[in-house]
Amino acid sequence: MLIALMAYDKDGALELRKANRDAHVAYLKTGDAVQQAGPFLDEAGDMCGSLIILDVADMKAAHDWVENDPYGQAGLFKSVTLMPWNRVIG
Repeated sequence: MLIALMAYDKDGALELRKANRDAHVAYLKTGDAVQQAGPFLDEAGDMCGSLIILDVADMKAAHDWVENDPYGQAGLFKSVTLMPWNRVIG
């Protein structure tokens, strides 16, 4: 099941993001759930959120993945949306 994870950082949290980025990127590379991933950028070109495409068994597995993400554990996000996604191209 493909899930689009869209997360938006709390205002003023760029330094918190940077402090946890290495652990987050290492987490992205564990297992085979992450199909694509990258940060959202604000008008200044600074990271301000994340888009991750997960390939997991079900929505519970997606929620479990989010709960173990170092960014989530650090309290970076003001909101996280998990939405079933259907790949059409790519």
